Amino acid sequence: MTDRGIDAGMRRNRRCRVDLVPMGHPGDLSGITRLLDQDDIQPGSIVAILGKTEGNGCVNDFTRAYAVTVLQVMLAERLGCSAAEAGDRVSLIMSGGTEGGISPHFLVFSVCASSLPQDGLPSLAIGTAFTRDILPEEIGSLAQVHATAAAVREAMARASLSIQDAVHFVQVKCPLLTNARVADAESRGLAVATKDTYASMGVSRGASALGVAVALGEIDGSVLTEADINRNFSLWSGCASASAGIELMRSEIVVMGNSSEWCGDLTIGHAVMQDAIDFPAVKSALRSVGIVEDDQLPPDERSRIHAVLAKAEASRSGLIRGNRHIMSDDSDINATRHARAMVGGVVAAAIGRTDLFVSGGAEHQGPDGGGPIAIIARKRH
Repeated sequence: MTDRGIDAGMRRNRRCRVDLVPMGHPGDLSGITRLLDQDDIQPGSIVAILGKTEGNGCVNDFTRAYAVTVLQVMLAERLGCSAAEAGDRVSLIMSGGTEGGISPHFLVFSVCASSLPQDGLPSLAIGTAFTRDILPEEIGSLAQVHATAAAVREAMARASLSIQDAVHFVQVKCPLLTNARVADAESRGLAVATKDTYASMGVSRGASALGVAVALGEIDGSVLTEADINRNFSLWSGCASASAGIELMRSEIVVMGNSSEWCGDLTIGHAVMQDAIDFPAVKSALRSVGIVEDDQLPPDERSRIHAVLAKAEASRSGLIRGNRHIMSDDSDINATRHARAMVGGVVAAAIGRTDLFVSGGAEHQGPDGGGPIAIIARKRH
């Protein structure tokens, strides 16, 4: 296999499969290995694994690194390569934090040749890419924005998503600063965006989201300045989802959209929540994949959904529709943790499921206090 798990010879006959696998704990790969042992999917066909792990989602959330490590070891054994090589072949993006009722789970994306004839109708397409390593002094800078934008364009090309309107969700895993990384930059006489390691998660997410917006043409990269990053929140992407972690220094990119060059029975759609309780936006995202229900989804419609991906953010105004919230004033629980629980509850109420990939911290990812929500579902036949 070439091109990060996608054989160039099957480029016009590809099918993307998405398996939602429950997670008993961050190292529980039993559901994934069962799929492999039963030959439901082949290890060489896996291009990305996203995971919601049950850590705190903050700087010291090592559930993400633990999950990545066990996945790399398992994939290396199956692929006959080193763990590092497995990590270079498969994008492993873990998002910490399952507050409220969010259920820990993996999303396994695999690509194989389809035996179905192309019908010309767009189907789910996926492309992945890595940036180079982001230096500590580049986190939260225009350098990170441009590196991310280049990787998004690369992933789009791999997915045959040349029309930007066909892209519905871009998941980015980006690095953060630790005290050691700050010290490394300063030892070379260079300054970092912030010495607050928790705040570094936000600036890294913000720069990554702006990189997605530049790649998709949502904003003009030529007029973007460093001062805009995590300050000018009128600039945002309606498709970006960025999660920062301690387990990497490069950024990993997964682009999802619909392409007529792909086959299969899955499709993706999205909407943008204007605030944390934007229930109509959740319904709009469902309508975009052909699911129309006034009430919570009945079992047959719930079963059509293969993945729900959403961003959550505590509004900087301290208000939700004129009423005060205290998410950013709580010294015991980080605001991102409050936001994940709240948005997770709103989305779960609409869909009737709790296995939701809700990621906190939506700087430049949708309007302030809101964020994108995407649905991957089986097409209606």
